[in-house]
Parts: sequence; structure tokens; C-alpha cells
Amino acid sequence: MPQQLGELTFLRELAPRFAIPVPEFLEWPAERKAVSDCLDRWKTALAKADILVGGRGKAGLVERVDSAADAIRALKRLSAAELNGRMARTSYLVQHVPAKHEVYTAITYDSRWLSPAITLSLKGGVDVETIAESDKRTFPVDVYQGLDAYQASELLESLGCPRPVISPLSRALVNLWDMFITSGMRMCEVNPWRITPDNRPLACDFKGVLDEANFKHRNIEFELPEYPESVSEFQQEMDRWNAASYQGQAHVSDLGGKGVLPILFGGGASTIIIETLLQSGGDPMFLSDFGGNPPYDRMRGTASICFRHKLADAVVLLILGGKANNTRIDVTFQAIADALAEHAHRRSSELPVIVGRGGPRLVQGLLALQRCLEELGWPYTIFGPDTPITMVAQYAGRLCQYLRSSKEAEPQSQKQQ
Repeated sequence: MPQQLGELTFLRELAPRFAIPVPEFLEWPAERKAVSDCLDRWKTALAKADILVGGRGKAGLVERVDSAADAIRALKRLSAAELNGRMARTSYLVQHVPAKHEVYTAITYDSRWLSPAITLSLKGGVDVETIAESDKRTFPVDVYQGLDAYQASELLESLGCPRPVISPLSRALVNLWDMFITSGMRMCEVNPWRITPDNRPLACDFKGVLDEANFKHRNIEFELPEYPESVSEFQQEMDRWNAASYQGQAHVSDLGGKGVLPILFGGGASTIIIETLLQSGGDPMFLSDFGGNPPYDRMRGTASICFRHKLADAVVLLILGGKANNTRIDVTFQAIADALAEHAHRRSSELPVIVGRGGPRLVQGLLALQRCLEELGWPYTIFGPDTPITMVAQYAGRLCQYLRSSKEAEPQSQKQQ
């Protein structure tokens, strides 16, 4: 599975190495005097759980504190936090940065250009899907030439960034790119950069994903921390199934969500899809990474485990991946269709299905899936192979959010019927 990086690892290991400006921080456990000294300097701080899952703020795992007593109480609570099947490794305190501007940045591989791309917006601090397209800029970066300060300056200027901010923020973005490409990452996001009154940019929240297939990720020269997990019965069964054969991978990580059931293919693409679902209100049930050209029986068994555990509670079924090189789409989609037909009785109502994929024998695979869905009478939407996976995931997430809100708005008498 792709290896995620949390903010604490970024603050402690990566930001100093690549000269990325960040706020001061203190890791728990710490002496009371150290906590008190930090609060004396900072006046206000944020206590955060070190947990690899999105939505910490909405779940109450980020708390603003103004005194050492409040900070210690919060750090103790957050160090034992649990969210969506994930458990906190520890907690930490971060300096609260007064800011006159907030900037969103993300670097990820984009299927439109088949290369990394950087996205910028001066409306950071909010969910990226709520930012209008006119307020964002996305620029493909050549992996050989890299990102230079001139390119970053042009993007910021086109967004109307205040002139005194452009130069220091451009240098910080170049350093962020250097970290991304040197460490073998698939994705990294800073949201937000908080710009202080004296025009200093500080990276105030970070998430990233390492590419295990990239040799650079093995040269990062520090040990990645291990995070405890509460493993569900579904994940245990899938782990046993994955270990039972070398033919194709069947990795899952239960997220405890109650929205989108994601049958995903493509390694790092899976993580990007899950992040997009989380940002779009999709509340994914688990993170999955299937594929590796599995034979029919292998893929059908994988899909059957997912449907047996999750189908009854799903709001939307998402079958999505990038363009495959070797995986036969007709085999995998026929297996998914047969598993779906086998377990469809677990539902009391129809289930919307969103499909996006590319690769060998795609048309035959889509026809097999279409026949199954039409026999079940379930609504479906199929996206072509040139549609970016993030757009498909965003569509699925927003559909899930709409369906859930519509159901909650139903009159009580109608629900009882």
C-alpha cells in the first residue's frame, strides 16, 4: 500500500532538510515546563492528534489552547484518539500563526499531462472542492527541469497574490517541489500556508504519500513511524485473502466510512481518489488497491469480500482506476459484475454505480458490467478513459453527499413507509 506521511513527520524530518518554513512545534510527551515555555512564546497553540486520516478538525482532533494546563489536558486526550478505524500514534502542539493570507498548494501526478502538476489557490484553509476554478491555477512540472521560482511567481501573480508575498512564497514552493521529487512522493499538500503580517509563509498543515515503487523513497534516511490500527473483521479477512496468492494485489484499509464503496485500482491513484472523496463528502468505507492483472477467480473473490461486508450499507458504488498497462479490464469487470450479481440481494434498494477505467479490452469489460447493472435495474454512470480520476471521484463524492442529505430530509412518515 502507499505509505502516508503525517504533519508531525513533515515538521520533524522533512521541513528542516528542505528548508521549508514551518511554525514551531512540540511533540508529546513533554515536560510541563517545556509546554509552558512554548505557550509563553506563542501565546496560542493548536493541539493535534498524530493520526493518518483526514477530517481531524471536523472530528474534534484539533484543539486551540491558550494555557499550559489546557494544552496538557488536550495533548493527553488527543494522544489516545481514534477516528475511522485509525488510532493516534501520539499528539503534538503547534504554534498558532496569525495570518493575513492563506494559500492552498498541492503537488500530485495528473493524468491530463502524464506528469506531476502543482495546484495553487489564494483561498487556502477550506476544502479544495469549494474553491472556484477561477481561483485556482494548475501547472504541469517537467520532472527533469523541475519547478523554478520564476514559474511559481507567475502563477501567484496570475492569482493576484500581494507583491511582497510572491518572492518568499515562490522560494518556499520551489523547496516543496524539491522535497516532493527527491523523496519519491506521489502526492503532497500544504493547506494552508499562512502568511504572517511580515509576509513570511509558514506551512501550517501537511499531508503526503510516498511511492513505494520509486527508489528515491528508500533513500529518505529516516524511519517512518508506525501507527496503531484497530483492524476490522473485513480488513482481517481481506488480509488473509491477499496473503493466500501472489496473483494480483488485494489491499484494503478500513476507514469506517458510511458512504462510497470504492473498488479502486492503481496504487497511488487510489490514495488520491480517497482524498478527493473525503474532500467531496464521499465518506469512503475503505482505502483499496486492487489489480496486478488478477485472474477471474482472484478478482471475483476480492470483490465478493467487499460486497459481503459493505454492500448493504453503501450509498454509492465506485469502480475506478487509471489506465492499466497489463491488467485485462474485461476479466476484472466480469468478475466484479458476477460478484455484484451474487450479493445484490443484500440490498433493500437500488445502488448508484460510478465507473471509470482505461486499459486493455476496456469496451468488453464495460459491456459485461453494463449488462449486470441493467439486469439489476441499478442506475449507473460510465466515464471514458480520458476523464481525470479526480473528476470522477469528485462526482461520486458529491453524488453520495446529495443522496445522504436527501434521505435525511425525507419526512418521517415517508421513511416509515
